[in-house]
Amino acid sequence: MTIHDPRTGDLVAQLPVAGPSECAAAVARATAASSCWARTPAAERAAALTSAAASVKAAADELAELNERETGKLRQDALGGVEAGAGTLVQYAELGPLHRGRTLHGGWSATDFMVPEPRGVVAVLTPWNDPVAVAAGLLGAALVTGNTVVHKPSERCPKTGRRFAELLGEHLPDGVLEIVDGDGSVGARLADADEIDVVAHVGSSATGRAIAEACARRGAKALLENGGNDALIVDSGVDPAWAAQQAALGAFANAGQICVSVERIFVVADMADAFTDALVGEAREWSGRIGPLVDERQREIVCRHVDDAVSRGARVLAGGEPGSGPGTFYPPTVLADCSTDMLVFQEETFGPVAPVRSVPDFDTALAEAGDDRYGLSAAVLTPDMAHAQEAWRSLPVGTVKINDVFGGAPGGASQPRRASGSGFGFGPELLDEMTAVKVVHWSPPPEASR
Repeated sequence: MTIHDPRTGDLVAQLPVAGPSECAAAVARATAASSCWARTPAAERAAALTSAAASVKAAADELAELNERETGKLRQDALGGVEAGAGTLVQYAELGPLHRGRTLHGGWSATDFMVPEPRGVVAVLTPWNDPVAVAAGLLGAALVTGNTVVHKPSERCPKTGRRFAELLGEHLPDGVLEIVDGDGSVGARLADADEIDVVAHVGSSATGRAIAEACARRGAKALLENGGNDALIVDSGVDPAWAAQQAALGAFANAGQICVSVERIFVVADMADAFTDALVGEAREWSGRIGPLVDERQREIVCRHVDDAVSRGARVLAGGEPGSGPGTFYPPTVLADCSTDMLVFQEETFGPVAPVRSVPDFDTALAEAGDDRYGLSAAVLTPDMAHAQEAWRSLPVGTVKINDVFGGAPGGASQPRRASGSGFGFGPELLDEMTAVKVVHWSPPPEASR
């Protein structure tokens, strides 16, 4: 694997891809450690995560620098991701020992226990766009519930991912957290391994589908948080300047490389001109505040989507051309007169592009926003609470945000739908995903019941 700095094009690292024997050895070590780790008291597992969180916070500058060099993420954003990751480890350390089962009382002397147990060995495949924060959630939830883990960080930020996992692994017994470096072939190998009980993946929908098929063949669990094509609806009556600020934040933050970035904007016609004018001004403001795209492959996707939109009649009001200097920069871009058959409305662009479509009314916006094969999240800006109520009920996505494009409580859950994945990827519910419930029916022998 060859990694280049997306700001300068300079070589950052060359790393070997783990071969079949290395993957098999990592899985075998995690399998061997599984029984002992499952029997470790939950409080001890939690204490290990708490200690690991302190180590991660102490290494924040190191991790942020690695992340910046490998993905181009702004240093402050990278530090924020590390802080969030450390906080997530602490959160699961607190929640883990409280994770409980239930009982059903069938009779005076008979009880059914419903006990959550670790699933076994979890393969965790994490992305590049927020490598520490996302990995902390999946690794933390898997480990605190008694699973062992084989972790493959993204091939686009392998040094960041490995260093974070090493900091965590220093507080765990041998074999409990194994790390393998590699590309998609390594992830596919883990998804096919008979000893792997859960494959937890955050990344593209195409990869997610392949993982789901591999898991289905052998009866393993697939936990998938995949691509999205998140819509933003701008209703009549909102302040157009505020709406443009929200849209710009959703579309341009981290150069549009966030799973829940705004990918499609539907604006009610009587708001369209004022909103679009304000959004162009926001794009100019954001032009000096975003980093590059992660690599040239991603920039080519963004260029292809914008070129397709222009060829189908969209107007470029800001940006629209890749940077001419070193690195993989692409400017904040605003497209007007968009139609739903354009790639920017059909696919996840994952870049700083805000495609705007004017629609006659709120009902049309809802209908068109919901007509999509993805189901990650959506946002609605409206002063009308009846419209807000209708929106969250009718939009076929896992998360609906009203009047805040990146809103959400700390530790909040998320459950994508359709092509965007399946299963809870965050929050206390992730502990349920990492465990299987065993039902034990307990009755006394006949002598004891007399």
